[in-house]
Amino acid sequence: MSSLGPVGSLPLTEDFLPQDIVTLDVRTVASRLGVSTGRVRNLITDHHLLALRRDGEPAVPELFFDDHGIAKHLTGLIEVLIDGGYTRHEAMHWLFTEQDDLGVCPAVAIHGHQAREMIRRAQAQAF
Repeated sequence: MSSLGPVGSLPLTEDFLPQDIVTLDVRTVASRLGVSTGRVRNLITDHHLLALRRDGEPAVPELFFDDHGIAKHLTGLIEVLIDGGYTRHEAMHWLFTEQDDLGVCPAVAIHGHQAREMIRRAQAQAF
């Protein structure tokens, strides 16, 4: 059991990301956001953030953050996918699947001018 409580209580995707994709543990996310670890766990449970299980512990991809906290369009993008019928696992995979015509995955694209395009694509695919 993790020192942050049972990992099984969090909805985690099995780690499918390459090891060079940086992830943050719950404590680091809490510190970065200036909130408690309990609040981070709630953000994951309420699908405002998605997390995976890396080395047996919850891990949130660093790409989900910018200099101000959670990347501006991430929560809305996750919401569109979940409301459109995607599971948390499918949403996580979609966020890290390269868009052939753009040459980047949505988790990268949300940090630039392609963010709204990612939301539009999520809406189109989810329905």
